[in-house]
Amino acid sequence: MYIKKLYVFDGDLPVEAAIRRYTMSDCEAMIRIQRESFPPPFPPELWWNEAQLRNHVSLFPEGALCVEIGGELVGSITGLRVNFDPEHAEHNWQEITDHGSIRNHIPDGDTLYIVDVCISPAYRKLGLGKWLMQSMYEVVVQLGMKRLLGGGRMPGYHRCASEMTAAEYVGAVVSGERKDPVISFLLRCGRTPVQVVPDYLEDEESCNYALLMEWRNPFLI
Repeated sequence: MYIKKLYVFDGDLPVEAAIRRYTMSDCEAMIRIQRESFPPPFPPELWWNEAQLRNHVSLFPEGALCVEIGGELVGSITGLRVNFDPEHAEHNWQEITDHGSIRNHIPDGDTLYIVDVCISPAYRKLGLGKWLMQSMYEVVVQLGMKRLLGGGRMPGYHRCASEMTAAEYVGAVVSGERKDPVISFLLRCGRTPVQVVPDYLEDEESCNYALLMEWRNPFLI
């Protein structure tokens, strides 16, 4: 059993929230949130399906978390354990997550890899994504892993791809010259850039790029 209760804020109004592990009884709600969070042009075939969710909750329940507001499931975050070699960092989402099924989960892997994080659009102003990420940092520490890692989409890049490279775009976001809905959010969550990865995911807005970003376990540095 894992449950974390806290208050988030809708403006100045405290709102009670609960973070817990999701189960197969949450399947319908999980798929609904995916559909709301990743509308076209995001490929619908990349939304969760029942078989993937079953693997998440059976293979690595510690990495299958969701958040509720008023008893309604409104967001989730999913991860698996892998072994990561910084000298060979390039990969794509499909291979490192086994197409989202996490059948390649390594029970003693040194890295918690984030497969997905999504919040229903109506609840994004509450800061729930940051709290879910914080909960995953706690999993990293609890299980003694080296880091949390994941590829961040760059949905603002398509607007300026003709003017700059993906690496230059990331540099502009990190320096504060530009804002990106995902990369800026992950920076606020404490994630730091590792490297830009091409052909990470079929994603028109990101021109198929992603920024690999990590959070290092401060107790193991």
